[in-house]
Amino acid sequence: MNVIFLGTPDFSVPSLDAIIKAGFNVVAVVTAPDKPAGRGMKLQESAVKKYALANNIPLLQPVILKDPIFIEQLKSFNADIQVVIAFRMLPEIVWNMPPKGTINLHASLLPDYRGAAPINWAIINGETETGVSTFLLKHEIDTGDLILSEKVAIATYMNAGQLHDKLMQVGAEVIVKSLQAIASGNYKPIPQENSSKKIAPKIFTQNCLIDWNQTCLTIYNKIRGLSPYPGAITKLNGKILKIYSATFSIETSALTSGEVRTDHRKTLSFRAADGFVNLEEIQLEGKKRMHVVDFLKGYKSI
Repeated sequence: MNVIFLGTPDFSVPSLDAIIKAGFNVVAVVTAPDKPAGRGMKLQESAVKKYALANNIPLLQPVILKDPIFIEQLKSFNADIQVVIAFRMLPEIVWNMPPKGTINLHASLLPDYRGAAPINWAIINGETETGVSTFLLKHEIDTGDLILSEKVAIATYMNAGQLHDKLMQVGAEVIVKSLQAIASGNYKPIPQENSSKKIAPKIFTQNCLIDWNQTCLTIYNKIRGLSPYPGAITKLNGKILKIYSATFSIETSALTSGEVRTDHRKTLSFRAADGFVNLEEIQLEGKKRMHVVDFLKGYKSI
């Protein structure tokens, strides 16, 4: 079965690799154009592009997905199916092109957590289980008929980066099983329900702000769900402080929510509604990310 693969970041690469190793013929890869990044603003290639070049797979990097030249290039590969993972929203002329359609891998158990940030929101909301789903693309985002899904447990210590890496590997297995089922005709797409209230919109700065009037567990889950990127945010002496990891302790105190407690050597904690959130990995505005012990060695203004 001839496959066109559309994807950009690291999350996409294990699936592309697994598809090829499973014996499917990837006739072309579509990824984002190179973008300037870093201090020198040099053009950076996507993870998927690097993989395609290393494996001599024909590569397309359209700026506009409705560009007639790009559309003709896609048609020329005569793909049976397209696989899209962590890419842009596709116009119908693209996703409806192959005879077997276009399938997407989404990092949640659909219909829960439709949207741009399912991994983050699952942890922020304190879920103990999530997973991956494959589905056939249609007009509305993340609403197509389901092919397969697989559950993944979320450990209480797990942050968004760790869950991302776990789902990345599980997703690669599920995308191969989905293609095998489609190739054999041994599958029955299942329409999604539309009753789920759990959504996963894009993360903005206001979503990262910590409210110290909330419970320790709620704040702890936010820190995990936003680590390592973009990071949960608070203020320390008027400067932005990002918190990447923490623990918490339920206890009473005369301090009010948001006030700081420290021994100036090893511990730095913020008062929450029902206890203290004890910081571990942090980054103060203008400084490098570091452990709180190293931070306190050089920061005495608390």
